[in-house]
Amino acid sequence: MTDSTSNSLAVALFGEILIADQMIRSRLSRVLPKGMEISHFTLLNHLARAGGERSPAQLAKSFHVTRGAMTNTLHKLEWAGYVHIRPDWDDARRKMVAISPAGRKARDVAMSAITPIISEMVAELGDDRVRGVLPVLRGLRDKLESEA
Repeated sequence: MTDSTSNSLAVALFGEILIADQMIRSRLSRVLPKGMEISHFTLLNHLARAGGERSPAQLAKSFHVTRGAMTNTLHKLEWAGYVHIRPDWDDARRKMVAISPAGRKARDVAMSAITPIISEMVAELGDDRVRGVLPVLRGLRDKLESEA
């Protein structure tokens, strides 16, 4: 494969990913509960699936965002009653975050709203095509994470 062909392929791949990301975010944002942003949902989903507590620094690292950005999102979720933030009993300089019962319920409501949309997209594409693209996307994510 020539360099120009390889470059065109890379540009096409990333272009499609970026456009798909924008369109998915737009569609999902419209069905999330009032006041919930995608960043709120993904953080609540992460906490619900992971169980237990996480520090803001651990969460920032997991989501590849700055600590400041994570702190901002956490303050919004705490204000909404979706997370509990407490001091770390072993190190008073740190805090620990856990999803609240209200946060779990909000996450479940959001999941119920977005599941039909994503299920319909997968059904229209076909299970085999989706299974075929997952290894490529995972490989791309792994490559990007290793370079972060």
